[in-house]
Amino acid sequence: QVQLMESGGGSVQAGGSLRLSCAASGATNIRSCMGWFRQVPGKEREGIAVIDSAGKTSHADFVKGRFTISKDNYKNTLYLEMNSLKPEDTAMYYCAIDPGSWSCRGYGWLEVRGQGTLVIVSS
Repeated sequence: QVQLMESGGGSVQAGGSLRLSCAASGATNIRSCMGWFRQVPGKEREGIAVIDSAGKTSHADFVKGRFTISKDNYKNTLYLEMNSLKPEDTAMYYCAIDPGSWSCRGYGWLEVRGQGTLVIVSS
């Protein structure tokens, strides 16, 4: 089973940038839909972006133009480039995988398998 490990979180000021990474292990040349979620305590987890095996991406409206999902198939690593960060972006960020599909079927099919990485944005 593919395991995921997120990294790259931290504390930044509003307007700053961070790049999150998600290293996948347990398989090579992973060709599945992958994505990012975030969650704030007391609130529902929300989907941020997904990328399929062909590199096609989709981003939630609230991050469009600020966040970019990408991946390096050779390194089995997923990324989330976050720019123009806002205090409301403060959350625990998780990467996820849909092991059953090369195309993205929706956030409901994604499985979170890591511990997450914390992003704190101060005003």
